[in-house]
Amino acid sequence: MNRRWTWNLCYSALVWSLLTLPGVAAPDPLTPAETIDRLSIYGQGLDLVPAFQPQVNPMSQVTSVTQLSDVQPTDWAYQALQSLVERYGCVVGYPDGSFRGNRPLSRYEFAAGLNACMDKASELIAQGLSDRVTKSDLAALQRLQEEFSAELATLRGRVDALEARTSTLEAQQFSTTTKLAGEAIFSIGGVVTGGDAANVDLPRNTTFANRVRLNFDTSFTGDDLLRTRLQVSNFADYVSSAANPLNEGRIRYANDSGNTFVLDALLYQFPLGDRTRITLDANAGASDDFANTINPFIDGDGGSGSLTQFGTRNPIYYYLDGIGAGIEHSFSDQLVLSLGYLSPVANDPTPGHGLFNGAYGALAQLLFQPSDRIKIGVYYINAYNTNPGGTGSNTANLVGLPALGGANVSTNSYGVGASFQLSPNIVINGWGGYTAARVIGSGDADIWNFAVSLAFPDLGGKGNLGGIIVGMEPKVTNVSGTVLRGQINADPDTSLHVEGFYTWRISDNVGVTPAVIWLTNPDHNAANNDIVIGLIRTTFSF
Repeated sequence: MNRRWTWNLCYSALVWSLLTLPGVAAPDPLTPAETIDRLSIYGQGLDLVPAFQPQVNPMSQVTSVTQLSDVQPTDWAYQALQSLVERYGCVVGYPDGSFRGNRPLSRYEFAAGLNACMDKASELIAQGLSDRVTKSDLAALQRLQEEFSAELATLRGRVDALEARTSTLEAQQFSTTTKLAGEAIFSIGGVVTGGDAANVDLPRNTTFANRVRLNFDTSFTGDDLLRTRLQVSNFADYVSSAANPLNEGRIRYANDSGNTFVLDALLYQFPLGDRTRITLDANAGASDDFANTINPFIDGDGGSGSLTQFGTRNPIYYYLDGIGAGIEHSFSDQLVLSLGYLSPVANDPTPGHGLFNGAYGALAQLLFQPSDRIKIGVYYINAYNTNPGGTGSNTANLVGLPALGGANVSTNSYGVGASFQLSPNIVINGWGGYTAARVIGSGDADIWNFAVSLAFPDLGGKGNLGGIIVGMEPKVTNVSGTVLRGQINADPDTSLHVEGFYTWRISDNVGVTPAVIWLTNPDHNAANNDIVIGLIRTTFSF
């Protein structure tokens, strides 16, 4: 047993006694502030004994040569304290309840144990049980107190200072229930080449932009979570040309609030029993609030992992957005069911809107996890009048398509995803998605997408991450219905999304990610020149 652990036990007894009992020649009550100081010392893995007296010259406390050495099991003081501990049980914490008097103690460890025994004797006397404390024990305590007076005084001084500091912290702290976590993204990049033919015409300007998120995470019971997120950003997407907008290659963290803070998310999660968790989204809810997107290391919601909307997760997940609720239930450690319902117009009371009378997305997902390394999921999403989050061809984004005059669209989407960790440093993920879209009063369209990704955790150093994503963003493969076929056609060719990135973890709080995104046959049209986007994302977390 190492000395630090033994000291923890002694100190625990000291803390308890100082907080609860008046004592005969006992030190002042323990202040909470020195406890914080002690915890910071533990966190740094430092030896507790010298940390006891950072502002005190220990030599000034030496009154005899014996104080320069530890207290040995053969010393009379050691044997006297051992006898008191066994008689009164004033030092507790060992599994067998014994003092384990078989190793030397520092004089400060010894003083802590002595102080606990003094308080135990004081407690018995205060309870009218003075007959249980023998005269010989009181004499031994008095002699021990005299010999270790310097160490006891040091303990009292540090405890007083801690109480004062803790009182200050409690008066000035932000909240006892809320933790602030932040993330800031600085991004520089742009279209390097391509995007200048057929129906795609993109500018090639280099831009520098940011997104900052502040999460206020509150817990009232320790098991629940109230998250309030404020966000500010000024990112105009590279492929958002007003003349010829492109939905492929959109950046996940692209958002422009004009550098004004907005309420980006407001949700409350709480357990219902041991296996069920409920999520209530009051603003900007998303599927990943209550469902595993089965894309580990790659889905970082823009701040880590993939830099693009498509690479982050299967695009059919984006059919869910807005206000509503979700439930996640674990039948076992291997089988999890997720259900959710979100509406982007739930707060609008006008006709054709509201929680149940307007646009919505509903999800059902079953996740199978036969081991820690394997995840397999199947999911179904039914949605009305919502788009797939701005991914894929313009035709695949049926809602609001100019040729349709903003016609209402009902979609049934089916997805499958899997993740397999080949080794601690190699993870392979993949998904496939199919959407059967019905443009009300016009006809039907079939939309497909797929992707495979490789993640390389700790590549080149702990905390680093390499990633490669190859897939096909949503593509219309078939159009039926006379009216609809007169307005749009199936996409003529196939575009591939190829993305590579590497996150270099400079520190626990800073990561730099250079990335390249290559789009072949943009908009699923071979008449368009390939597009290459280059950018560098720097993420600060605090």
